[in-house]
Amino acid sequence: MTENLLPAPGPHRGRIAAVVIVCWLFVVFDGYDLIVYGNVIASLQREWGIGPGEAGTIGSVGLAGMLVGALVAGRLSDAVGRRWAVLGTVVVLSVFTGLCALADGPIVFAALRFCAGLGLGGLVPTSNAMVAEIVPARWRPAAATLNMSGVPLGGCVAAVAGLWIIPEWGWRPMFAIAVLPALVLVPVAVLVLPSDADGRGKNTARAGFGAILRGEWRTPSLLFAAATVATLLAWYGLGTWLPKLMQEAGTDLGGSLRFALALNLGAVLGSLGTAWAGMRFGAVRSGAVAALLAGAGLLALLASPPPAVTVALLVVAGVGTHGTQCLVIAAIATAYPAALRGTALGWALGVGRIGAVAAPQLAGWLLGAGGGPASSFVLFAGAALITALVLGALARRPVGVVGMAPIVV
Repeated sequence: MTENLLPAPGPHRGRIAAVVIVCWLFVVFDGYDLIVYGNVIASLQREWGIGPGEAGTIGSVGLAGMLVGALVAGRLSDAVGRRWAVLGTVVVLSVFTGLCALADGPIVFAALRFCAGLGLGGLVPTSNAMVAEIVPARWRPAAATLNMSGVPLGGCVAAVAGLWIIPEWGWRPMFAIAVLPALVLVPVAVLVLPSDADGRGKNTARAGFGAILRGEWRTPSLLFAAATVATLLAWYGLGTWLPKLMQEAGTDLGGSLRFALALNLGAVLGSLGTAWAGMRFGAVRSGAVAALLAGAGLLALLASPPPAVTVALLVVAGVGTHGTQCLVIAAIATAYPAALRGTALGWALGVGRIGAVAAPQLAGWLLGAGGGPASSFVLFAGAALITALVLGALARRPVGVVGMAPIVV
């Protein structure tokens, strides 16, 4: 992939802005799809008679699709071009999420969630790779973190929609409206997104997972992946189970969805705040601090604080978990060369889905075993603290990769 195939800053600022906005709207939909399942777990349990363990398995199946999607789409975006990778992942995500509304049982629903996960997992690395290449280099950290603000904003949309839709019409319309991106946004994207297929050649021929797992790239690639595993375990675990955990603690559906809204609002604030912190103090150092705050905030929930304090702590958790992941993505998008950027993002986010896949299942098992909400909060807090340790180790390690030191540490 060659940088000069994409619009240059200056005379093409309008085109750059259009591409960034379209990618951001796609990521908003990505965030909606992430949170929507957590909002309907209780409804699915009542309709299909499934327990917490089975509900956790369904959540993990969808996230397993994300693991595969991130690895495949990230690599393909380096080989066939960002444009087709972005468009393909959006169509897959939109169509299969919409089909979930027609599922007649948990097995079909889980299969559709896996297929939707292929697009869901592939959209973030491909859209971030495109945004990173179309904006000027000095704005890449901010662009990556701001682009990722779409994830929690989409979660907020899912929480608000759930408050209005689920009590009146049930859970199925929550998935049916997912066809809108394919019908509305994809035609716009076809016109707006730049064609970069001609960028294939000598630069992309050497791109691949082997290229980022040897030599100077090996250690940062492994550490980025480890940090992503831990932080996605915390973020996806909270995104999947928070409404149900709060209901188990005695909160009604409306109250539990409001707590989910607080978590996602915190993640939006985290995306904005970390954009500044990453440029001012370094992405990895800022991420380590944010993850530490998230872990502390989640542990504080064990004291069963009043609702207002709980909301504040969930905002902190949203800032720390999602904000940290934004910083990791920003660091990768800036550090790796264009020919490896999609592969590196796909690697970190794909391997990181191991944490995302494990989170719903582990929390479901803990809840089913009688551990109560506290056990899940300990699990998610521990993951956030592990993230802080990994990023701290990366920040302390001398970095020899050209272009990485100013941004990453």
